[in-house]
Amino acid sequence: MTSIGGAGMVDWNLAVATATRLVRPGPEISREEAREVVAELRRHAKAAEEHVRSFTRMIPEGTEPEDTPVLVVDRAGWIKANVAGFRELLRPLLEKMEERRGGGAGGAVLGAVGSKVTGVEVGMLLSFLASRVLGQYETFAPATRELPASADGGGRLLLVAPNIVHVERELEVDPHDFRLWVALHEETHRTQFTAVPWLRDHLQGEIQSFLDETDVDPMTVLERLREAAQSLAGGRPEGEDGGRSLVEIVQTPAQREILGRLTAVMSLLEGHADYVMDGVGPEVVSSVGEIREKFQQRRARGASRLDQALRKLLGLDAKLRQYRDGERFVRAVVDEVGMDGFNRVWTSPNTLPTKAEIAKPEDWIARVHRKAES
Repeated sequence: MTSIGGAGMVDWNLAVATATRLVRPGPEISREEAREVVAELRRHAKAAEEHVRSFTRMIPEGTEPEDTPVLVVDRAGWIKANVAGFRELLRPLLEKMEERRGGGAGGAVLGAVGSKVTGVEVGMLLSFLASRVLGQYETFAPATRELPASADGGGRLLLVAPNIVHVERELEVDPHDFRLWVALHEETHRTQFTAVPWLRDHLQGEIQSFLDETDVDPMTVLERLREAAQSLAGGRPEGEDGGRSLVEIVQTPAQREILGRLTAVMSLLEGHADYVMDGVGPEVVSSVGEIREKFQQRRARGASRLDQALRKLLGLDAKLRQYRDGERFVRAVVDEVGMDGFNRVWTSPNTLPTKAEIAKPEDWIARVHRKAES
């Protein structure tokens, strides 16, 4: 894993080792209780599958989409899984940067800095994220000996047990209800990709187009990574970038257009998952109202100034907006045309909402429904 063309841009093994060493320890829990949590999360993942399918009606009766594994992992397991996914997804960009490294002053400095420094910095960022993710559907997940994926080389559902336990304790909510509530959200993502076969390839194509447009000196990327990593030690000073995220800093005009489409898709996926978990919730999660209220407050306030600075730098504040804006879009469309009418969104890439339509659902309804009916 340490070599991606030549000497390699990122020492991925070192990134894993660094993140695993630096990640915060999970909540104190006995071995017996840990086994019970893992078993319960697996049961909830199975139950959530049926609840989500029934509520969304995305999978026709009598059909069975490709199965994808459900893995209950600790923070180290999440790190290993995501490094494997990042490595695969970023391969074209890193190969491009590797080619540029050979010439120019920036390339010479990068050669001196080396892949090990970059690996440490990537590891520091992953250690920050690893204690915050509750669950994740890995769309681009290469199978490994420790972490299986679906037969076509992509797709697995991760539930991060220590993080779920930490948050349920922090919020002081019913742990059994909270675990099922989280499983409903992540199972919705799994259903989105297994029920809509073209969605994974479409999203991967958009991401690769974004990366293909990247024309930035490798040192610029390293500097951004270093800024983020240094924030972990003492806060990020305000500078000429005005607190923009890593993605915003390196954008070209073409990338801004692609990112607009990606933002719309991600808002749809995240908002749909939030809508489904709350829609199913009242029937199977008795304390869903309390959980939602407390969880929203937690999302809004962040953990600290450092946490907020890193969220901004990494673009995670944009993800929070995606939950809110996407959920409003889904709710407005379902209220107007029903669940089956909303499900037209999954027909093809052409029926996905634009970024502007996420903000104005009536425009999507007019384009997809009224135009088709006229």
